[in-house]
Amino acid sequence: MTATLLEPGLRRITAPNPSPMTLNGTNTFLVGDRDVAVIDPGPMSRPHLDAILGALGPEQRISHILVTHAHLDHSPLARPLAEATGAPVMAAGPADWGRAAAMQTLAEGGLIGGGEGLDQDFTPDITLRDGEVLSARNWRIEVLHTPGHMAHHLSYGWAGALFCGDLVMGWSTSLISPPDGDLSAFRASLGRLMGRDDRVFYPAHGEAITAPRARCRELLDHRDAREAQILAALAAGAATPQDLASRIYTDIPAQMLPVAERNVLAHLVDLVDRNIVNPEGSLTATARFSRC
Repeated sequence: MTATLLEPGLRRITAPNPSPMTLNGTNTFLVGDRDVAVIDPGPMSRPHLDAILGALGPEQRISHILVTHAHLDHSPLARPLAEATGAPVMAAGPADWGRAAAMQTLAEGGLIGGGEGLDQDFTPDITLRDGEVLSARNWRIEVLHTPGHMAHHLSYGWAGALFCGDLVMGWSTSLISPPDGDLSAFRASLGRLMGRDDRVFYPAHGEAITAPRARCRELLDHRDAREAQILAALAAGAATPQDLASRIYTDIPAQMLPVAERNVLAHLVDLVDRNIVNPEGSLTATARFSRC
């Protein structure tokens, strides 16, 4: 693992954790030539920790450790990196921070499932808030709260670029798994990003996105199309998220259907909130849903 120079003042090291959910692995970004901000340290991996530390020059030091969100492929290495460098870990909050009231109610009910890949032990040293600006020698980073993939998801703006974590990726759509994933918040975050003038997005998995607004539009259109498919399927009668996923996602490997089911559930939760569908009984991960 070596650091790849993406542009002056910015390098990328990809962690050795390839999978169907992470593509080639988690991208860790190093911003700065003297004081270095590390964005998304990545999974618990000694080789990856060594690669990050080994990328520092003799006059460089890690001054900030920024985490987009507390999933196991993004945040676990933050604490060992902080211990090795003395830099603080910075994020919006622990893994369950920032849920909307409706999502918190679902979480407390314990009937919605979710929690895939959460780094339950993650706690930042310093909490960040939307609109906050961090600075050091030769760089300035803006903090943006961009919930959707997770409630506490942050993106970071730097020099016309946006480090967008798992909110926007070029090779895939994001998993939205309630109660931490929230489709309504996801749409709002994409709308917010479309109103910005970033020249490039650097996602946590995959390559740079050089047409950011167009990609946000594609993702919104994709969600609208998926909603239409769900409603069309429900026109034939009540169905569970599992039923709907197996009928709608006909072009993915069978082992990915549980992931698709969680995305369908996110749509159903959103549709319930908008009074378009109703569950039969309590809103659970296995409930049957029908059109209102």
